[in-house]
Amino acid sequence: MVKGDFVDLILQGKKTTTIRLGRVIPRYKEMIIHGGGKPIAKIKMKNVIVKKVNELTDEDAKKDGFPSVKELLRNLEDVYQTKISDDDLVTIIEFEVIQKFNELLPKDPYLGLEPADIARLAMRYLRKDLGRDDYRILEAVARRNSIRSVAIELFGNLRSRWRIRRVLRKALKMLIERGFLKHNLNRRD
Repeated sequence: MVKGDFVDLILQGKKTTTIRLGRVIPRYKEMIIHGGGKPIAKIKMKNVIVKKVNELTDEDAKKDGFPSVKELLRNLEDVYQTKISDDDLVTIIEFEVIQKFNELLPKDPYLGLEPADIARLAMRYLRKDLGRDDYRILEAVARRNSIRSVAIELFGNLRSRWRIRRVLRKALKMLIERGFLKHNLNRRD
């Protein structure tokens, strides 16, 4: 979850890193970031650098949305509830926005989203509203990102792809109706 202050900076391409205390290894190359209780964008990891705190520069801080290293460290101490020393390690994760969720494509049946992204968003925001069978399908789609392989895994044949597509369309519709996603009906990309 991203603090509200940083949402606009990320969408404008001004915040291009996140700095974490300790040695952090991102689990995925691509991630959906959330801010203000909604998904805001899909990002792709570009680089991961580990440094000592005393090696951080004001440029590092600016790329993370802070005016100075001093402000960055104050924020990290706040977030991690610990005093940070010069010898502590930090991880700088550089990323780029590859899809803004306020610029979805109405012409595409899934608005330009990957099936796995729809599944992950639905599992996060609609968990209480999904039936057991729908949730099972979404879990499989999130894991595999392939409608074909999920049809074979869950139903034993490709003819059942319609069931998976129906669940994805239903989940996407619910995400839009509840305000988690928006699309521009006038845009024709």
